[in-house]
Amino acid sequence: MPATESSDFVDPYVDPAAGILRNLVGATTQAELDMIEGDLVPVRALRLEADPPAPTRDLVELCAIHRYLFSPVYGWAGELRTVDIRKNTERAGYFVPVSMIERAADFVAQELREDDYLRGMDRRTFIARFAHHYDQLNYVHPFREGNGRAQRLFWDRVACDAGWQLSWLEVTGEIDDAACRAAAEERDLEPLITMLDQVVSRR
Repeated sequence: MPATESSDFVDPYVDPAAGILRNLVGATTQAELDMIEGDLVPVRALRLEADPPAPTRDLVELCAIHRYLFSPVYGWAGELRTVDIRKNTERAGYFVPVSMIERAADFVAQELREDDYLRGMDRRTFIARFAHHYDQLNYVHPFREGNGRAQRLFWDRVACDAGWQLSWLEVTGEIDDAACRAAAEERDLEPLITMLDQVVSRR
């Protein structure tokens, strides 16, 4: 779960009694919430394929994906976060400030459009450009929770349209977090490129 700004900040998303995100499923511990999410969200992801949102390739599409995945769990599913967050790891930097989310997301969408949504590229070029756009969108991190899962479905759709398929089975959260931090904090895309090289195959 992402951490918020400071130790004295009261996070409106968190139930102070339980110490976890307020939820619609009655979970009172993090383990219980994780288990319920783990059961519900993959099923919702499969159902999304039968009734997909419009492929706008921007924040509108990403919000629609997030809303579909998480609406049974969180009342704020699909809504932009209202607090500044960072990963709950030592020395992790903050994601885009709340006031800049929409502007930053518009910039990501514009760059992706200028790259013709990654179409017509050989595999090496696709992975390199994918790493760039993946880093840019991840830095926006528009939701309080569930960013990674929503973004992966978003990129699955973009890649499919460009003639590629993505398999995330070998990518752990630790690998993804480390690669994203290297990209965001050190401007080093190589860990992301290495990670995505294991994910991408011709459709």
